[in-house]
Amino acid sequence: MKLRPLLVTLLSLTAFAMPVTSLWAASPNVVMIYTDDQGYGDIGVQGAKGYTTPNLDRMAAEGMRFTDFYVAAPVCSASRAALLTGCYPARLGINGALGPKSRTGLNPDETTLAEVMKSKGYATGMFGKWHLGDHPDLLPVKQGFDEYLGLPYSNDMWPENPNAKTGSYPPLPLMENAAALDPEVSAEDQATLTTRYAGRAVKFITEHKTKPFFLYVAPSMPHVPLYVSGKFKGKSAQGLYGDVIQEIDWAVGEILTALKTEGLDENTLVIFTSDNGPWSIYGNHAGSAGPFRESKGTCWEGGIRVPCLMRWPGKIPAGTVCREVAGTIDILPTVAALTGAALPEKAIDGKDIGALLRGETGAKSPHESLVFYYGNHELQALRSGKWKLILPHIYRTIEKTGADGLTGKHGRATTGLELYDLEKDPGETKDLAATEPAALQQLSSLAQAAREELGDTLTKTRGKGQRAPAAVTWP
Repeated sequence: MKLRPLLVTLLSLTAFAMPVTSLWAASPNVVMIYTDDQGYGDIGVQGAKGYTTPNLDRMAAEGMRFTDFYVAAPVCSASRAALLTGCYPARLGINGALGPKSRTGLNPDETTLAEVMKSKGYATGMFGKWHLGDHPDLLPVKQGFDEYLGLPYSNDMWPENPNAKTGSYPPLPLMENAAALDPEVSAEDQATLTTRYAGRAVKFITEHKTKPFFLYVAPSMPHVPLYVSGKFKGKSAQGLYGDVIQEIDWAVGEILTALKTEGLDENTLVIFTSDNGPWSIYGNHAGSAGPFRESKGTCWEGGIRVPCLMRWPGKIPAGTVCREVAGTIDILPTVAALTGAALPEKAIDGKDIGALLRGETGAKSPHESLVFYYGNHELQALRSGKWKLILPHIYRTIEKTGADGLTGKHGRATTGLELYDLEKDPGETKDLAATEPAALQQLSSLAQAAREELGDTLTKTRGKGQRAPAAVTWP
């Protein structure tokens, strides 16, 4: 055989032997946008009415839209812990929403997505809501981020909350790195937050255009209280909520434009999703769960299924829809795989969904099941394929919705062991537990395995894989 054909043959064999990660760009940038309480139905391509989301719709047209994408818990802190660690929050000991001066938070012994990226030489920045512990030892700059600007917890945890007793909350600080840039955020300040975060995100992109970066943008909106800048106030047909979503959409557009301007568009994965379903008890100041049952604070679909868009020109097929089950716990292992970074040493629960992103023929969800905890470490639901299992528990429902920023009234409801076919019944209206014994037994077995690993207070089970959250002392 002549030398040149032999060389070509060897190169071809080498190409086929290359790992899947080499099919991605080398050292791609990653932008993660994680809104607060934005529902499945709160983007144009998923049925939003009364306002427009042209930039999010563009992400869907130029990338991939996930229809069956889940958060790990229907509440702020637990959801964010899962996003940044690839772990179920039940594994980490974080169950709900942490308040000011919290004595717990995300344990620094856990490996965050930012720390995974830094291991590969990435610059890391976060702008927005943190909510994983406001103690100085637990802030983003101690958890892998080079720089931070944002609120340490939810924007309603402040003295001006009309739904809380006077004196319930201390002044709300705007943090920069580890210090309070503004120790007492006002209503006027809240109206600037979305624009301010977007501006810092664009600045970060511009300053790090010659080095790979991980950018995490976590808008404080549309969590109540709703605030919007003057340029968007009164611009939508749906009122203040629509105005807020349109400003968030604008912020997404600013980030996409900055990537294009700096020549980074084709080397950047952009992910957009939300931390849980809409806070429906706030009525006209809440979003839409689309066709799904209930909302934030429940493990029905309306609380845990969220909008998700991923865009990477030339790498993710444009205009595609993925109907496979995936979730926020999958982002860390997926990003680690595409950047060649090592996974955390401690066990995680997420899986690499790169095959789904590439649109590979026949690609399936890597999960046999996803499990959902809420309340005091209660295993409340499980999804496997098309099936959804609801475990017996008490959940909150809405007796009366509020309006204009004032809360309504919650009630309590009880569910038994219930089974739903989400392909035929996404609204979880027809319980099939009595007619599908094989599926019921299969999912019940998966639930028991989850209990043994992660624990479950409903069955008084201690999980062998549970780890402790941070424990801190305030002066």
